[in-house]
Amino acid sequence: MWRTVRNLYFKYYYSRHIGSRYCEMANQYHLVSKRRIYRFNFCRNDAASYSSDAFGQFLNNAFLGLSKKLQEAATLPFSHNMNSLNPFKLVAEELSGIAKSFEEAVAVNHPVLQRAASYFLNITGKRFRPTVVILMAYAVNASNSNLMDSTNSRVSHESPSVKSSPHILPSQLKLAEITELIHVASLLHDDVIDVADTRRGVKSVNALFGNQLSVLAGDFLLSRASVSLARLRNCDVVEMLSTVIEHLVHGEVLQMTVDEGNSNDKLEVYLQKTFLKTASLIANSCQAVALLSNCPKEIVKVAFEYGRHLGLAYQLMDDALDFTGSSTSLGKPALADIHQGTLTAPVLFAMEQYPEIRDYAKRRFQRPDDISKTLLAIENSKGIERTVDLAKEHCYLAKEGIQQTLQDTSYRQALLEMADFVVTRKQ
Repeated sequence: MWRTVRNLYFKYYYSRHIGSRYCEMANQYHLVSKRRIYRFNFCRNDAASYSSDAFGQFLNNAFLGLSKKLQEAATLPFSHNMNSLNPFKLVAEELSGIAKSFEEAVAVNHPVLQRAASYFLNITGKRFRPTVVILMAYAVNASNSNLMDSTNSRVSHESPSVKSSPHILPSQLKLAEITELIHVASLLHDDVIDVADTRRGVKSVNALFGNQLSVLAGDFLLSRASVSLARLRNCDVVEMLSTVIEHLVHGEVLQMTVDEGNSNDKLEVYLQKTFLKTASLIANSCQAVALLSNCPKEIVKVAFEYGRHLGLAYQLMDDALDFTGSSTSLGKPALADIHQGTLTAPVLFAMEQYPEIRDYAKRRFQRPDDISKTLLAIENSKGIERTVDLAKEHCYLAKEGIQQTLQDTSYRQALLEMADFVVTRKQ
C-alpha cells in the first residue's frame, strides 16, 4: 500500500513539476524539457490544492505523510558507506590496466606533444568516468543471459594491456579507456577557453605548454580515441561516442549563449548545457557498454538513464562546491565560475528571486560589489541548497532505474554507492 501511494505521488510530482521527456533522433537521445526542474518542495498547499473528492482526500493525507518523511530525509546525508563497498577499489585492477594502456595510446614520436597529451593522464585521480563505465559493464553483463562480444573487435589481440575477465569484455574495458581520453581532451580545450591556470590541483596544460600545444594535445587525444573506437567495429557505438564529441562542442557554445544573457529560460538552457557538456559522455558510455554485450533494449535504456542522471547530479554538485569548497579541495580556484561570468545553478536559482543579478551577469560581474551582492543573494535564496536538492533528485532517479532492472550484484550495489558518493563528495 505504502509503495503504491509513493509511486502515485512521484508520478504526479514528476509529471507536474519536471515533465522531461526524451526523443530519439539519429539513434541518440536528446533532452527536451517542457518545464524547469526545481527541487522537492512537498508542502501542504501543493497537496491540498489537488484533492477534490474522497480518494483525493485520501491521497492528500498520504502525500502529507510522505512529504514530512521526504523533507526529513532531505536534511540527512545520503546513506552510503564507502568503507563497506568502495566502487573505486572494486575495479582497481581494471583501472590499473587502463592506466598502462594510456601509455600506449599517447605514444608518439614528438616528445613535447607526448608530454602535453599524457600530462593529465599521468595524474592519478579517482578516474570517476572509467570507474562508472566498468561497473556498469559488470552490472549489465550479470543481468544479460546472452552475453557475447558481437563486435568482432581488434581490441583483445592489439592491446595487450587490456585484460578482461569472464564477466567483462575486452571491448568494454577499451570503451572505459576511450571515455577517459575524450574527457581529458575536453579538459584541455576547456582550460584554453576558460583561460584556466590550474586543473586537478596542478598547473593546467595551457599554463605549462601554451594554448596552441594544449589545443593540439586535446585534438591528438580525440584522434586516438577515434582510432580505438573504430577498432571496436560496432557502428552504433562509434556513432554514440562521436555524437558525444559533437555534444561537447554544442554544450560549450550553449554556455556562451546563457552566459551572455540571450536566453529567457536560463535554468532550462543550463540543464541542457549540463547534459551536453557532462552527462552525455557518461550516459552514452554506459549505454555503449550495454550494447557491446548485446543487452536487451530495456537494459540499454536503463544504462543510459543511469549515466544521464548521474552526470547531471555530478555537475550540479560541482557547481555547488564551487561556492562551498576551498581551492585546495577543488583543485582549482574557488568561485572560478562566477569570476569567469559563468552562470551555474546556484546563481540561476538566486536570479529567480533577485532579477538584478541578470544585470551583473551581462557585465560579467565586473563591478567591485557584483560578486558580493550575488553571493548574498545566493545565500538568501538558498541557491546552493536547492542545487544540492536537485542533484539528489537525479541520484534518486539514477538508482531507481538500475534497482528495478539489473540483477542484484556487488557491481550494481557499487553503482548505487557511486550515486551516493556524487552527492556527498567534498571535491
